[in-house]
Amino acid sequence: MKPFIVCEHVDFGYENQDAVTDLSLEIYPGDYLCIVGANGSGKSTLIKGFLGLLPPTSGTLLVAEELRRGGIGYLPQQTAAQKDFPATVNEVVLSGTLGRRGNLPFYSREEKKLAERSMERLGIWNLRRKCYRDLSGGQQQRVLIARALCATEQMLILDEPITGLDPSGIQKLYHLIRELNQKDEITIVMVSHDIRNVVSQADKILHMQQRALFYGTVEDYVESMAGREFLGQEENERVCGVCGRKYDRPEGRSI
Repeated sequence: MKPFIVCEHVDFGYENQDAVTDLSLEIYPGDYLCIVGANGSGKSTLIKGFLGLLPPTSGTLLVAEELRRGGIGYLPQQTAAQKDFPATVNEVVLSGTLGRRGNLPFYSREEKKLAERSMERLGIWNLRRKCYRDLSGGQQQRVLIARALCATEQMLILDEPITGLDPSGIQKLYHLIRELNQKDEITIVMVSHDIRNVVSQADKILHMQQRALFYGTVEDYVESMAGREFLGQEENERVCGVCGRKYDRPEGRSI
């Protein structure tokens, strides 16, 4: 299986100042990767690199051809103005097909059907005529994920998707994302500060602090020095404090 994205000693930055340095990783079809780290650690910069919005200043970034042709659906952090957007749910979801249309002035029947399927898939078909700004935070996130799925069936990049959600909404969204990954085999790359929930959801962790403090499996992360420090665990603790799983490996793989 060929990877979707390969980074080999990559740097990303702005105006001669690198925000990400010497990063090496591979993202494969079906992965569920969570990127964690403190504010200013380079997470958002890295996402811009994956999306092709920021070229590397050094190293090699390889993105599979199918992703370069619009194969990535992106869910950015919402601003207050975006949450108050005066459009129907159907209009917001349908706008996710714009990358498929080229210069055509109207949505095609196929694009409308795709939007309908995405809304049904996300359980928001009954909301299609409602105004987006009148929805709850959790409903808005479902609408935006449905919109992203209109752009791709291969990879979703989610930037802090749980921001502003209540605990119930957070768990429902995590369940939805996990279902998209496991049942629909969509590759997930998610930026999150919610590390204690993330380690029970994702398969791989990238812990950023300008460089990669850790890149590997969740199991290895909770045993690594970076993971123990970030999770607040004691060095001799052998059980994940979040999901209760036990691990036998004496050391995680740090970079």
